This record gives sequence, structure tokens and C-alpha cells, in this order.
Amino acid sequence: MSYFNLRVYGLLINNRNEVLVSDEFEYAQCFSKFPGGGVELGEGLIDALKREFVEECTAEIEVIEHFYTTDFYEKSSFNDSQVISVYYLIKEIKPLTLKFKTQVFDFDEGSCQSFRWIKIDDLKADDVTFKTDKTVVEMLKKRI
Repeated sequence: MSYFNLRVYGLLINNRNEVLVSDEFEYAQCFSKFPGGGVELGEGLIDALKREFVEECTAEIEVIEHFYTTDFYEKSSFNDSQVISVYYLIKEIKPLTLKFKTQVFDFDEGSCQSFRWIKIDDLKADDVTFKTDKTVVEMLKKRI
């Protein structure tokens, strides 16, 4: 049985033209992606994105505009679902209070997630793990 896996992600760009990236360890894998995650049953995309940012970043955000929705087939790296990802340009309502890292997968003890800022000029598709995120990196570099 196959099914759809709806995901929503936020592209948070600071005043130094850097985008926020999340490094994570889950399902026995390390991966880098844009902050966000799964849409729960009964939840809208923007509500899901706001919830994910509160859960992951302890931050309230405002959606600026839709950026991209997956337009090709992508199988989940974790199960048999087909992933459909929606990306929004966002801004934080208050400055983030996270501890930002400079090294990939630099997790604090007891944590499986860390955050880095990457200059968009320096951003490469290989800085993120998943195919849709790689597509968004290329689009972001052309747009900014």
C-alpha cells in the first residue's frame, strides 16, 4: 500500500543573506534539511509550518509567500510513501534564541538536532540531503 506524505518547510533568510538549515539524526540516519516537517491530519499547511517552528525552533514565524511545491516523484527515505513537500519563504516574529552551530551534525549531548546558517552565495545542493531540498537550493540561488 502506498500513500502520500505531506511535508511543509520554511525558508528563513536573515539580514546577512543566510538561510537556516537543520541538521538531524533520526531513523538511524543523519540528514540536513530546511526546518519543518509533516502535516498532521486536520491541519492546514501554514498552521503545520507554524507548529513545526514552535516545536523545532521555539520560534513564532510569519509566512511571506509560497516558494515551491514538489512537482516530481520522490519516494520517502524512511518508508514507502510518496513525499509532497511545500516550501514557504518565512520570517521570524521575534529573533531566534537557538544555539547556532558552524559544523554539520554538531549535536549537543542528548539532542538529535542542530541549526546552522549558510550564506546563500555559498549554499550548495550537497549541503542538504533530500532531492526536493536540493531542488529548492538551486531555485533559491537563482532567485536571491
